[in-house]
Amino acid sequence: MQDSQVLIPCILAIFYASLLLNGTYVIFVYVRFLRLKTPSELAQDADLPPLSVLIAARNESENLYELLPKVMEQDYPCFEVVVVNNQSTDESIWLLKAYEHQFPNLRIVQLEKSRHIRPGKKLPLTLAVKAAKFDHFVFTDADCIPSSRNWLRTMAQGFVQSKEIVIGYGPHRKKQGFLNRLIRFDTAFIAINYCSFALLGLPYMGVGRNLAYSRKVYESVGGFKSHYHLVSGDDDLLIQQAAKQRNYTVQIAPEAFCYSDAHTEWFRWKLQKARHFSTSVRYNVIKKSLLGIYPLTMWLVAISFILLCLTSNVGFYGIGLLGGVVLLKWAVLGSGLRKLKEPGLAVFFPFWELVYALIIPMLYLSVIRKAANKW
Repeated sequence: MQDSQVLIPCILAIFYASLLLNGTYVIFVYVRFLRLKTPSELAQDADLPPLSVLIAARNESENLYELLPKVMEQDYPCFEVVVVNNQSTDESIWLLKAYEHQFPNLRIVQLEKSRHIRPGKKLPLTLAVKAAKFDHFVFTDADCIPSSRNWLRTMAQGFVQSKEIVIGYGPHRKKQGFLNRLIRFDTAFIAINYCSFALLGLPYMGVGRNLAYSRKVYESVGGFKSHYHLVSGDDDLLIQQAAKQRNYTVQIAPEAFCYSDAHTEWFRWKLQKARHFSTSVRYNVIKKSLLGIYPLTMWLVAISFILLCLTSNVGFYGIGLLGGVVLLKWAVLGSGLRKLKEPGLAVFFPFWELVYALIIPMLYLSVIRKAANKW
C-alpha cells in the first residue's frame, strides 16, 4: 500500500511532465514548418546560375529511360546532366549513349566493375562532381521523376538568394496498400523534422533524391572523405558538416518535388532504414538528444497513461489534457502533411503516428540485434 502511494504520484508526474513537454515540442519545433513559405515568383533567367544535375545509377536502365527526358525538358536556361553509370550490367550504357546523341548536354561517366569499390553512392557522386563543368550541383536518384518542368528553376531559387545549400523534398508516389502509406508517412514525417530543425538553425540532413549545393561547400568539407567508409551519409552527414551560418535554405514548393516509388516489400524498407540508422548514430549529442525528445516523451506518455488506467488514477483532467495534446498534434502535424501534399495521411494522423511509434522502435531494435550478432 505504501509502495503504491509513492509510485502513483511518480507515474502521474511522469505522465504530466512528458505530455506537456511533447506538446511544447510540437509548438516550438513543428509550428515553424507551417510558417515556411514557398516562392511566389521564380527567378529570371539572367539571375540563375548554370547547374550540373548529378545522378549515380546502377542497373537503372528502365528508370533512366523515364527520368532523363523529364530532366532534359526542364525550363532552365543553362544546365548539364552528368550520369555516372556505376558498374551496371544491364542495358544502361547503350541507353545512355543513345540519349547522348539526342541530348548534347548529357555527359556520361563510366565506372567499371571492380571488387575494390565500396558499396554506396559516394564514389560515383565524387566522380560526378569531378566531371561537372558548373559550380552549382543538383542531386537526384535514377528512380526519381521531377514533379514539374520548374524543378530546377525552383531549387535554384536558393542559389539566387546567395545560399550555398538547398534542402529539397522527395516524396513517394501514392499507391494502394498499408506499407505504401506507412512509408509515405515515414518520409513526410522525416521531412517535417529535418525542415523544422533547419529553420531552427540546426540542419541535420537532406535527401539525396532532391538536394542542391555548391562546389564551394562540397570542397570546404573535403567532400565525403570523413565518412567515406560508411555506405550512407552522402546527404545527412555532409549537410551537418557543410550547413553553417545560415548558408542553406529549405525548398518544399510542390513544383520542386522529386517523386519515386516506395518499396513494396517490408524487407527492402527495413534494409533502407538500417542504412539510415547506421549514420544517425554519428550525429552529435545535441542533435541526437533533440531528435529523441519527441519519440521518448510519446512513449513515456503512453506507458504512464496505461499504468494510470490500470490503477484507476488517470482522472478527468489527465484525459482532457491528453486529448488536448492529441488535437494539437493532429492540427499542427496534420497541416504539415497537407503542406507536403499528403491530405489522406493527415486525416488519420493519430492512427499513423501510433503505428509509426510502434514499428520504428522495433525496426531499430532488430537492426541493433543483428549488428550485435555479427559482432
